Amino acid sequence: MLHAGPLLEAPLHLEDLLKVGLSNRPNDPAVTSMESVVSWTQLDDASSRLAANYLALGLKPGDRVASLMPNRTALIVHYIACFKAGLVLTPLNYRYMPPEINHALAVSDAQIILAHAERADDIAASEASNLPLGVVWYGADEAKQPSIEELSRVEPQRLDLPTPDHKTPAAIFFTSGSTGPAKGVTHTRESLGWMFASAAQAFEVTPNDVVLPGSSCTHIGGFTFSMAALSAGARLIIARAFDHDEMGPLLRTTRPTLLSMLPTALLHLIREHGMTTEDFSSLRLCRSGGDKVSAELEKEFMALTGRTVSEGYGMTEFGLAALNPPMGVDKLGSIGLPGPGFVFTIRSDDWHELPKEQEGRLWVKTPTQCAGYWNDETATAEVLRDGWFDTGDEMKVDKDGYNWFCGRQKQIIVHDGSNISPQEVEDALLEHPAVELAGVVGVIDEAHGESVRAYVEVKPGVAPPKAGELIQFAKARVGYKAPEEIVIIEKMPLNPTGKVDRVALKKLAAGDHGHHV
Repeated sequence: MLHAGPLLEAPLHLEDLLKVGLSNRPNDPAVTSMESVVSWTQLDDASSRLAANYLALGLKPGDRVASLMPNRTALIVHYIACFKAGLVLTPLNYRYMPPEINHALAVSDAQIILAHAERADDIAASEASNLPLGVVWYGADEAKQPSIEELSRVEPQRLDLPTPDHKTPAAIFFTSGSTGPAKGVTHTRESLGWMFASAAQAFEVTPNDVVLPGSSCTHIGGFTFSMAALSAGARLIIARAFDHDEMGPLLRTTRPTLLSMLPTALLHLIREHGMTTEDFSSLRLCRSGGDKVSAELEKEFMALTGRTVSEGYGMTEFGLAALNPPMGVDKLGSIGLPGPGFVFTIRSDDWHELPKEQEGRLWVKTPTQCAGYWNDETATAEVLRDGWFDTGDEMKVDKDGYNWFCGRQKQIIVHDGSNISPQEVEDALLEHPAVELAGVVGVIDEAHGESVRAYVEVKPGVAPPKAGELIQFAKARVGYKAPEEIVIIEKMPLNPTGKVDRVALKKLAAGDHGHHV
């Protein structure tokens, strides 16, 4: 049975991203942060100057432009400039360590990187400093040039910009698979245009809205929420961090009507003693995604604000796919209805469509779908079948057409909204001289969505290392992806092919047998 969302008539053209705001209120605030207020005209002018100056550096349409940036107004200017110049924006997770930076740069073959000056040591320790066109700095002293501040301010010698074909690549977002290194999810100008149009329609965004994405704009969720808001002429609020010290003042001073946050960050925010019902009173919708919204979060948010947290569902490969309708029934615990332009089907492993209330794998068809994985035809072919995209997620549909998330078939661990590949963490632990085998799984954690637990088999005749030692050892190699827990087991369970059996480890985690160190 097919389950279709509302009709989506046309994509947004990226060159028209600011058109509504420029037409309606050119001198009103378009982007606001605790540091600055930028009008629609200023945003348009700064992004055009930056686009032309990027091309003057030697970049050509189609070149990949990496970025290692936290949320800043300058990052939004950078994204729009890349759209205008026909460049392929390539955002890197701001928590990436040098090995991950190197992988992303190698896969994308980036020509240049925009980086915050506070990451200068990691840039120096990576291949970023060896890129053909080097580094553009943000927040650096005058010795570090070129800077995005200067490139956005100085009038270019030539302001003529290209008119790229809508089928050409526009963005590469990196995501971790259940096995192996991160793949580059490639979106075209057309797929992004459909994605922004779908999100704006799903959230019912108007020029009167004030939109606050409480998550990183280097991830597809924060990125899409931000661009969809601007495309509809809404005012965008940039949160530099997602804790009480930043989010509290922003909620009080900017009075957002739409808020989107990861469940963990939202739970921490509402548990801060300084937050009040009045702080959230301007909202017409609070949406949470990136992981399952817990019953405890719903309970505490309702107690504080008198409102529900609306749950949704999305993937880097196609953006926001489902949402409880803002003006319709919000079924707590459900990810809602298919979004505009989306068609869902729940199928069995042998590709048969399943009836309502029966759990199966979700397949999606949508014009927002990515073009595939950058330079990886094999990985692209693995997720496509007759135009349908295999999400790898288990779902069921109730009698009203609402979708319910049942689990991840893929073994990605979602920790604080970030995807973590178990194999990557296992590989890091296996470098330790005392470790014979390592298996990593996600364990349900109210604060973080899932915590990373590692099961370790120690080499014969070797004394088991301390947990702290192993955690620090892994952290030096994979940073934030390192396990929070280490469990020593006598014998690692293996599947018939001789690989670590993560399914067995998940069952072991449920029973919690083993020796914690």
